[in-house]
Amino acid sequence: MIRDVLDTHTHTLASGHAYSTIRENIRAAADRGLELLAITEHGPCLPGTCHVMYFQNLRVVERHVYGVELLLGAELNILDELGHVDLEEGILKRLDIAIASLHIPCIQPGSREFHTEACINAMKNPYVHILGHPDDGRYPVDMRAVVQCAKEERVLLELNNSSLRPGASRKNAREQDVEMLKLCMEYQAPIVIGSDAHVDTDVGRHDSALELLKELGFPEELVVNRSVEELKKYLT
Repeated sequence: MIRDVLDTHTHTLASGHAYSTIRENIRAAADRGLELLAITEHGPCLPGTCHVMYFQNLRVVERHVYGVELLLGAELNILDELGHVDLEEGILKRLDIAIASLHIPCIQPGSREFHTEACINAMKNPYVHILGHPDDGRYPVDMRAVVQCAKEERVLLELNNSSLRPGASRKNAREQDVEMLKLCMEYQAPIVIGSDAHVDTDVGRHDSALELLKELGFPEELVVNRSVEELKKYLT
């Protein structure tokens, strides 16, 4: 059984379409026995999310609450094939953690080559730590090229638990995840599991992801959720 002590992808009311507060999320993390929780609100280009000033003011928030270490960051929106994201460098360098993801309201689906280039260029941004839900079949990618780039750039590929749950909006996520995980084993590229929680009851919920990892015999040493110290190697 893979040790699971952290969640790197959660949202609060500030994201506009989530339903819990920061403290409710932290309490849920504490109740699940997590050692670390990341709050990663959607970047400002997603409709209804927080203003850029939210990310400029994160210094005021405590980083240890209810016995849980807190990381404050963003789920950035990839905006084009050049990998541009929706926060400027001056803000990015002050975030504890940054995920870069493709979202329908911010970048329209195009060709496989277009999506691959967008993801690869985003991962080359030195302030991006995680590529979020690269399993969305609406954005097919050359998964081998993505995994190779992630390994080279020391970016973590996310196994998104929300993608694997019944009724998820991402198309063919399980098939994409299986391909990604097999390539990660081939290239020894590490992953991180994120709940993508939009309500406190989903914080730390990684059941579907862990089940898939077990099914594939995915090695624990490639899953950074096993250790806060291991995660922090990728956040420097």
